[in-house]
Amino acid sequence: MSVRIDKFVWFTRLAKTRSIATEQVKKGKVKLNGVSVKPAREVKEGDEIGIVKHTSVFTYKVKALLNNRVGAKLVEDYLIDTTNPEELEKYKTYQTAQSAYRHRGTGKPSKKDRRELDAFLKRKF
Repeated sequence: MSVRIDKFVWFTRLAKTRSIATEQVKKGKVKLNGVSVKPAREVKEGDEIGIVKHTSVFTYKVKALLNNRVGAKLVEDYLIDTTNPEELEKYKTYQTAQSAYRHRGTGKPSKKDRRELDAFLKRKF
């Protein structure tokens, strides 16, 4: 038995939707055994999947194949996380750097916020 890589990424919840999984594979952000592949490429047990997220590469070893999407608690029956701790640290650093720009949940700046920012930037020191 074998499964397409885009389906497998979606089945194991590494991507939110199947179309996102397919798009990631097409863009080369998902690698099978270290090589960029097409979405129709078949995954087999023992293969290694690498997913690029921003500045880090998360790696997973395929433990078993599946035919449909599973719940989050069951994902560990099908994948083994083999990501380097250094990569996890890089991703955490990226997340903290991104959160420094705006507080989570505040949305985009309002018109008043933009005016205040413009006034601040036009000030002469």
